[in-house]
Order: sequence, then C-alpha cells, then structure tokens
Amino acid sequence: MAEGYDGHDLIEKLKKFLPDNSLVLELGSGPGTDLKILSETNTVTGSDFSQYFLNYIANNQPGIDLLLLDAITIDTKKKFDCIYSNKVLQHLNNDELIQSLHRQMAALNENGIICHSFWKGEDCYEMDGALFNHHLEENLDEFFSSHFEIGFGLILSLTMYWSIQGII
Repeated sequence: MAEGYDGHDLIEKLKKFLPDNSLVLELGSGPGTDLKILSETNTVTGSDFSQYFLNYIANNQPGIDLLLLDAITIDTKKKFDCIYSNKVLQHLNNDELIQSLHRQMAALNENGIICHSFWKGEDCYEMDGALFNHHLEENLDEFFSSHFEIGFGLILSLTMYWSIQGII
C-alpha cells in the first residue's frame, strides 16, 4: 500500500527543524516504512488505527513503541516534539482534520512541530471504503495558520503533493 511513497525526502527536510533524538509520533504508520527512517535519528512512536499494521511493525521492527490510535482523537497522554504523517490525514474529512489538529496541539511539547504531507488538488472521493480528500495550499493555510507557522513550497516529487510543517 505504501510502496513507492516513502517520506525520505520529506524527512530529510524535517531534519532541518528537528534536533536529533526528538520524540516523534507518526500518525498512520502503515507497514512502518517512514517509521524506520524516522527512527534512525529520533525516538519514535508509531501509531495506526489498524492492529494488523501494528502487528506487522512489531514483527519487523522489534522494540519500536507502538500505539493503536485514531488520527482524529489521538487518545494518548504522551507528549511529543513532532507529529508526522505522510499522506495519512488525506483520509479525514475537513471537520475531522480540524479535530485532529486540535488533538495534535494537545499532544505536542512546547515548541513542537507538525509535519504532514497531503495530495495536492481539489478532489474528494471514496475508493474501496476509504476517503481521499486532496487539498490546495489555501485550504491547508485556512486549517493550520491560526495555530502554526506554515512553510509551503516543499514539493518533493512529481506526485504533486504539498507538505506542511509548522512550529507551535
């Protein structure tokens, strides 16, 4: 499912803002592709709403901290220096995205960073029961700017997705 879509380039850019050994939560870790990259320089916690993926990661990356989490409610008392996702929040409708943002703010340490990628566009459709909600820069600015400083322009591949990263 995540084949060919690892966040290596995004994570390299994130490193400019995130000191080594930071506490990082990945929302929607899937098979753990980006989690493995993030774990090279940080203390990571992987999360997914699928126990299948958490079991997969536990078997393939022993010792990684894992949480069964909904990306909307982010029901954890843990605090993080960074919350990261790679094309995961696209599965939330706009109201759910705003709810997630509020929960992310509560789960961040002071001066915490968020780093998320989204598919660029105006499409919103369902496929095989999953929502795909693409966004334009102005939409993301509307959702995030009242809470975070926004840095756009991190277009990382020809797949045409935007990344946003903010500093609280």
